[in-house]
Amino acid sequence: MDEVLRLDAVGQAQAVRDGLVSARELAEAAVARIEALDGELNALVHRRFERALAELDAIPEDAPFRGVPTLLKDLGWRQTGEPYHAGSRVHDGLTAAPEGYGVARLREAGFVVLGRTNTPEFGSTITTEPVAFGATRNPYDPAYSAGGSSGGSAAAVAAGMVALATASDGGGSIRIPASLCGLVGLKPTRARVSLGPATGEGWSGFSCPGFVTRTVRDTAAALDAVSGTYPGDPYGAPELPGPLAGEVGRDPGRLRIGFLTTHPRGDVPEAPELTQAVTRAAALLESLGHDVAPGGPEALGDPEFSAHFGAIVANNVAAQVAALGRARGKQVGPDELEPRNAAMVAAASGHSAADHILATQWIDGFRRRMAAWWSAGHDLLLVPSLGVAPFPLGWIPPDDLSLALGRTGHAVAYTSPFNATGQPAVSLPLHRDAAGMPVGVQLVAAYGREDLLVRVAAQIEEATPFEHPAAR
Repeated sequence: MDEVLRLDAVGQAQAVRDGLVSARELAEAAVARIEALDGELNALVHRRFERALAELDAIPEDAPFRGVPTLLKDLGWRQTGEPYHAGSRVHDGLTAAPEGYGVARLREAGFVVLGRTNTPEFGSTITTEPVAFGATRNPYDPAYSAGGSSGGSAAAVAAGMVALATASDGGGSIRIPASLCGLVGLKPTRARVSLGPATGEGWSGFSCPGFVTRTVRDTAAALDAVSGTYPGDPYGAPELPGPLAGEVGRDPGRLRIGFLTTHPRGDVPEAPELTQAVTRAAALLESLGHDVAPGGPEALGDPEFSAHFGAIVANNVAAQVAALGRARGKQVGPDELEPRNAAMVAAASGHSAADHILATQWIDGFRRRMAAWWSAGHDLLLVPSLGVAPFPLGWIPPDDLSLALGRTGHAVAYTSPFNATGQPAVSLPLHRDAAGMPVGVQLVAAYGREDLLVRVAAQIEEATPFEHPAAR
């Protein structure tokens, strides 16, 4: 069973279809691995093992992922009747309703949901260390952060508990934990996966649902399973030429790729691990026949971006807190929140409605300036996934907000701009630092071009197969 658990989700589904293992045996093996490993890693905040096993017999025989176990991030991915915490003590006792379209699609595809994974309070930071549930530890070194906000999902997949888990990304929350845990993490184009029926947009369009996986084909197939626009959605993503799973192995052609090892904003400290990772990836892409040269969009260095992005996020966190107060019938006080989120709510109280609209209008202009680089003939941008080297737990201090804000700002310097533009971006596990910790590199495509990202990511994976020693 250990060998089966080491397969990716596509491989596990095939093993069930071929009769090499039953759906029940596969789910029970995943449960056993969770119970063996999670005491140290703290990736899960809720277990539903008995209910999951009871649901196996109802899964249709022809479901493409029949019996494949998975985990849901405990933020955004609502499952009817199950606890929903969003990393917060304030959510205690609340259950999810209505069920998210993405969760319903996963279950229709045959996935078996074993539980929910840890996330920082409201997903508003880059490390998973919530007061409510404690820190999630990195399977490569338990003294290190698994990242955030999809840290629980990333730790679970990296450790081999499940082949893939759901995630979401409002400023880097898929790509950052994927980088730190040695995984594939693709943030889709805005609205590729519906956030309905509970909401239309996440963080004013910045946040997108997705997955953390160990293989490119799993990422492609999982996104195919949940993508789609529903009646009432505010907008949809551009239609893809076909299923993303069909892009795996397809020749991407000769692409024009720019790369950056230094952030054009000028205030992001350089880390040798990141420079080495990008330089090696650029050389690999060139060896694969692509035209690779230094350069990137000039707008990426705009010093005003962080203030506008941060204001919009603070306003959305304040709205989340207000909605939570209404749901429980009592306003949430600042003493009930972690200091970071209490500060965001306080900051938002100083923003007028006009301020918020002006900030979104500034982002509109930023998005057009960024898009011009791709429109001028570039296909992909290669940058670090994370603006800082792998870091230990406690590196983002909860009580020193100034230091925490500075470190977080550097960490998301290469990720949050693409939440603002809505472009798809993928982190790939191509490097390790001197201590053996994973360091990801990020490829960014033009709006709506997940197909191109999957083609190139699969080409890279074939040339340099991704290793996952923590899953052994």
